[in-house]
Amino acid sequence: MCAILLLAGVLCRLQAQQIHLHCEPAQSIANWTLTDPLHSVKGDFKLKACDMKYDAASRKADGEIVFDATSGESGNGTRDHKMHKEVLESAKYPEIRFRADRADGALNAQGISMLEVHGMFAIHGAEHEMTIPVELKMDAGHWTATAKFAVPYVKWGMKNPSLLFIHVGDAVDIDFRGAGDIAAPDK
Repeated sequence: MCAILLLAGVLCRLQAQQIHLHCEPAQSIANWTLTDPLHSVKGDFKLKACDMKYDAASRKADGEIVFDATSGESGNGTRDHKMHKEVLESAKYPEIRFRADRADGALNAQGISMLEVHGMFAIHGAEHEMTIPVELKMDAGHWTATAKFAVPYVKWGMKNPSLLFIHVGDAVDIDFRGAGDIAAPDK
């Protein structure tokens, strides 16, 4: 009997180390900021899909976050048209994806965890290796996450939209906020 209880305890701990996070699109967004010497331009991208799995024992992550590149907007139609046509080429490359493969850091079953999530960031037809710092908060079947990082879009082959006298930076700052449900671990 003791052996069965011990085995059950080990299995419960193993399951607790595996999480499956499902995003709620209405609660998840990627805000972006592009800076020039005079001001900052802010906008956002809408979430298309998000499903992530993580095994704390092996640190293996699986899944991806997908944003609709065509949804990007700053509130200025002329500027947004230029961003979609000349920089993102969103008609040709309609999605921005991050596919995770591992995460480092201590995972807390409840409360806040600080993780370094490694994977491939796909934008404008190419993939780029990235490690993104993520603050994950889990509470009673629900999670929230925030991540801030820079995308060096010019280095990655996209056009800098600077005008004659206004020069914007070669990287765009991303502020991701996501939320959703914690699904039951796969058996």
